[in-house]
Amino acid sequence: MKPARTAAVAIAALAALGLGVLAASRWYAPAPGPQVASGTMLRAPRAVAAFQLTDHDGRPYTNAQLEGHWTLLFAGFTHCPDVCPTTLGVMKQLSQRLATPAALHYVFLSVDPERDTPAQLKNYVTYFSPAIRGVTGPREQLDALCASLGLAYLKIPGASDSDYTVDHSAALVLLDRRGRVAGYFQPPHKLDTLAADLAGIVASGT
Repeated sequence: MKPARTAAVAIAALAALGLGVLAASRWYAPAPGPQVASGTMLRAPRAVAAFQLTDHDGRPYTNAQLEGHWTLLFAGFTHCPDVCPTTLGVMKQLSQRLATPAALHYVFLSVDPERDTPAQLKNYVTYFSPAIRGVTGPREQLDALCASLGLAYLKIPGASDSDYTVDHSAALVLLDRRGRVAGYFQPPHKLDTLAADLAGIVASGT
């Protein structure tokens, strides 16, 4: 498949995903509990399939690491030129505004395991904030987890095996204290509104 056609297919796939998330959010909304102005909370939190990944310190990262706190997750890759650094910048500002380090965790899920080693991930995420944890793993684990999270990504070939990019969903995914998908926040993110929404969710104790 030619690069231009591949990119077109990727864009169409990601657009379809966005429409699917929007349709699902309309179906489930309004959700019980805290209401949000910057995203959509699902009426019924959705379970996440079992996964086994590795964090940026080389430690195992599984469903168990999602329990007992809220998690704000974003999927991307460290060679991303725009969306990823912008979104991690939002995460950085959220971590500075919200005094909830134990109640709200921030996760950057790399969908580029071939280039994003734990060391590469650590250098990247800690440049933005030590509050952000980078995780990645085998391709089959990433595929299953992203499908479970309602996210999509597609590798776009370049001039060589190492020269490629990745098209991916741009939503922030919110997981509840039981590690279930609880809501989505689509860009562009208005920091004040998003911070207020997350503060209310964390304070609700749900």
